[in-house]
Amino acid sequence: MSLKTFTIFIFFICHFSSYLCSQENLKFIVPSDSFNQQRFNSALTFTGVTYLGFSIGLYNIWYRKYEQSPIHFFNDWNEWNNMDKMGHFYSAYFQGNLCYQGAKWSGLSKKKSIITGVAIGSLFQSTLEVMDGFSEKWGFSVFDVGFNTAGISAFALQQWYWDEQRIMFKVSGYKHKYATSPIYSTNGIGVSTLDQRANKLFGSTFAERLLKDYNTQTIWASVNIYSFLPKGNNFPKWLNLAFGTSSENMYGGFNNSWIENGDTYTLDKTEFPRYRQFFLGLDVDLKRLPIDNYYWNTILSVLNIYKLPGPAIELNSLGEFKLHLIHF
Repeated sequence: MSLKTFTIFIFFICHFSSYLCSQENLKFIVPSDSFNQQRFNSALTFTGVTYLGFSIGLYNIWYRKYEQSPIHFFNDWNEWNNMDKMGHFYSAYFQGNLCYQGAKWSGLSKKKSIITGVAIGSLFQSTLEVMDGFSEKWGFSVFDVGFNTAGISAFALQQWYWDEQRIMFKVSGYKHKYATSPIYSTNGIGVSTLDQRANKLFGSTFAERLLKDYNTQTIWASVNIYSFLPKGNNFPKWLNLAFGTSSENMYGGFNNSWIENGDTYTLDKTEFPRYRQFFLGLDVDLKRLPIDNYYWNTILSVLNIYKLPGPAIELNSLGEFKLHLIHF
């Protein structure tokens, strides 16, 4: 899933933010109103270092431990109930938007900044697809490319026609506690637990679970109501309406069957149905809070990639309707 690139990418952004904090003159972070060669060179260097670190880090963390093969295709449609596809969409959107902001900081025009965001965001995502293509475990996915393109387009079209992101795409997640009660293999000999299966699939730490656990991730489209209303309206500028999608009870890419220590485990579909969830909730656009400080607005802009916990209504593919006082 593309969200595995997201954490590595965020590491470099946070490192750069720490560098900005050390600047004696905070005007350094305000976008230039004309082309600034020094800033352009700095942004170009930072992008190059980030891309190199991203590529090396991603390969060593994720792909190095798997067998390599000649490039090949892989049909992964409906894997993880397509939550990985939503991750590709989100990551592409986020990277395109972030690179656009970097281009604007150096003084490039709106058009050139959008092109820069699209080009660099596509480069990061394409690198992931190529690595997938040469991995024996995965393969080049046409559907991943399609969702990458859709995410980049969602950023670019909004920025071009509205000069702002009225519909922001965000992510939320939490660490789920899986059952430790025994489950038995199909031959009745092997014994395991859902917690053991989750640790193997998603990792055991909070960071790993947030990155890999598709059962706990929700991808949101956060719509700013104020920006769609007539000018001069009194609707709170910062209050958004958010539409989210997630899934539950997934213990394998396509089905809940796996092999562990030579034994086959298959979960009962009635007891553990794989189902999709759709949410309607409230969100806060941190960039639109009444804070008249460019530095803090920049920090909030980075944090704005996450959906804040809040009340939500759920409708799922099991036909259930639920009210959550707080949904993460």
